[in-house]
Amino acid sequence: MSLIRGVFIVSAKRTPFGAYGGVLKDHSATDLAEHAARAALAAGGVAPELVNSVIVGNVMQSSADAAYIARHRRSGNLPEGVRSGSVRGSESMSQAPYAVRNIRFGTKFGLDLKLEDTLWAGLTDLHVKIPMGITAENLAAKYEISRQDCDEYAHQTQQRWKAAHEGGHFAAEIAPIDVKAKKGTVAMAQDEHPRPQTTLEQMAKLPTVFKKGGTVTAANASGVCDGAAAVVIASEDAVKQHKLTPLARVVAYHVSGCDPSIMGIGPVPAITEALKKAGLSLKDMDLVEVNEAFAAQYLSVAKALGLDPEKTNVNGGAIALGHPLGASGARITAHLVHELRRRGGRYAVGSACIGGGQGIAVILENTH
Repeated sequence: MSLIRGVFIVSAKRTPFGAYGGVLKDHSATDLAEHAARAALAAGGVAPELVNSVIVGNVMQSSADAAYIARHRRSGNLPEGVRSGSVRGSESMSQAPYAVRNIRFGTKFGLDLKLEDTLWAGLTDLHVKIPMGITAENLAAKYEISRQDCDEYAHQTQQRWKAAHEGGHFAAEIAPIDVKAKKGTVAMAQDEHPRPQTTLEQMAKLPTVFKKGGTVTAANASGVCDGAAAVVIASEDAVKQHKLTPLARVVAYHVSGCDPSIMGIGPVPAITEALKKAGLSLKDMDLVEVNEAFAAQYLSVAKALGLDPEKTNVNGGAIALGHPLGASGARITAHLVHELRRRGGRYAVGSACIGGGQGIAVILENTH
């Protein structure tokens, strides 16, 4: 069944996504979350004192203040009475530090200390002892996805991003952010990671990263990025009481578990069960978004569900835009809300896989 009580999205904004080590590398996850939150509140005409709860997703906790990110009420000038919990979405992958383990209480003379790359460690499932890239390779083998399939899809998503960017389709969701330049500061208003100029021939020359003769390369995997997104959600009562104008209604959502060695298939059970709750089918969806952790992963999900490529990831996905871990769910939600309105569609479903063996999906209904 769908949600009994009305839950509405009042506004949705995000920063442009910065490339790894790019123009946003000096902005902490907290800085980025604050920017997205302020923009979302302003766009929805929501006074900060109306906010009852803040939830912030952040995976890497790459800066000293990241553990407190949800409780930093300066993010949007929120009052002290707001209760907070640590799932907006923000990530600075560029600031992920190196670490030395087990030295707090001393080390043995002559011990060769090892630096740990916390970013790489965070992208490795230590339970099943494989990096995320291998989970994609496992799916490629299971669903018979070829390297050529992956490169062709990656090229398509780059071109879809280019067409959407040139058509101004991201303008409603992006909140430009000031960044340092040679002469003062400039407003960054577009994503930094996309490379639509890359040809299929160039992609084909790249080596695979995780498996000899495999499918995953730097060109057909999601980009390591920095960015944040914020979504303002309100109950039906709050919408009426404060005379808010919602953009979309949350129809249903679902979270599923799956085998961690093929964690990328998580959107399949999540979407399936969310649709059941809503009493809807994929044919009812005007738009579908599946986070592109890897081309092999996305193509496996598309094959398993029988997705229509003409209404799925229509403006490109994380292979082009980038995948700042904790921010991608809110980014997908924000994009669907605005794209549904732009196209005049009714329903959309957004989903993502989750490292460790999960999938999540949400169904949205355009309120206009």
